[in-house]
Amino acid sequence: MCDGRESRDVSDVSRRQTASVNVPAWPPSLGLMEETLSAWAEGLARTLLERALPRRWAHVQGVAARARSLARTIGEDAGLLEAAAWLHDIGYLPELANTGLHGLDGARYLRDVQDADPMLCRLVAHHSCAVIEAEERGLADLLSREFDEPPRPLADALTFCDMTTSPDGQHVHVHRRLAEIHDRYGSGHLVSRSIRRATPLILQAVDHVQESSP
Repeated sequence: MCDGRESRDVSDVSRRQTASVNVPAWPPSLGLMEETLSAWAEGLARTLLERALPRRWAHVQGVAARARSLARTIGEDAGLLEAAAWLHDIGYLPELANTGLHGLDGARYLRDVQDADPMLCRLVAHHSCAVIEAEERGLADLLSREFDEPPRPLADALTFCDMTTSPDGQHVHVHRRLAEIHDRYGSGHLVSRSIRRATPLILQAVDHVQESSP
């Protein structure tokens, strides 16, 4: 991030090649609206991230693949979940970074520039227990004023998708993902502090999704 407080995700500086992630086809029972929303989100995420932040682009492809794998469990909101998966990290883009809280910055762009679905904006703003990082940054009141928290089942599903996907887009166990975040930022970093506080909620969300999935 470029908020002047603490640096974010220096791994995105790299322009190395990243492995592509295959996103499975939509189940035929789901409607055109969901597919159209996710296709729009994929195109927007590609435009914003593919060249500017290639490793972040690899990650969101993996998160979207996770989201699509939950389509039958999520039902009518499957397209919304996948759209949020594609767009959850666009706030890392330097041109969009304003507050330093990437979920909030991404959601603001979706709301103010793209006129996106309000629930999609809420999911992006609050993804993966973002309120805890907002507290660490002194932005919790701002986040809550601008975006209501999304329904828990959808929020848990997006947390599951994000927190079981590596920075390179590969599916990983949640504990490995959490350890990687701590290793990348270091124990004293604001992000590590936030993740440490959020860990019980993240594990709970992952458990909820795994218990409800066939």
